[in-house]
Amino acid sequence: MIEWRFRDATEDDFEPLLAIRIDVMREHLERVFRYKPSRARRIFREHFAEPGMRAIMIEGELGGCVAFRKGADAIKLDSFYLHRRHHNSGLGTIILKVLLAEADAAGLPVRLDVLTGSKADRFYLRHGFVKLSEDEIEGHYERPPPPPAGAPPPITGEE
Repeated sequence: MIEWRFRDATEDDFEPLLAIRIDVMREHLERVFRYKPSRARRIFREHFAEPGMRAIMIEGELGGCVAFRKGADAIKLDSFYLHRRHHNSGLGTIILKVLLAEADAAGLPVRLDVLTGSKADRFYLRHGFVKLSEDEIEGHYERPPPPPAGAPPPITGEE
């Protein structure tokens, strides 16, 4: 099993995490004509500066990041990037499950945006997210909180 943990992201993490983000996202952003190095830096800087950015330490090394921003009515998940060597290893699923357990404990839905046509679409749908809307650039998703303990099951209309 891979050893990993979260820690608060620091300013020293910005450049290495930007490099991971660009490596992971570049081809997807080019596909939708949205890749420009200066734009990638600016957007990541904006996200990086907001509270809630976590560095992901894997086997003692900086291996990625995720932002988990708790608001009054929802948690916003963004900037979830793992170094390519950790893709398809199951680590992303393990990390997401930890984050979703935090959201469940808080009783809040989790919201996120995914580039249209990205493989991340299937990843999040497998983990209980529902696509609320989509445009030519992004899909907007939400994973509802679990029902309160003892609540009756939801009515699905499939009786």
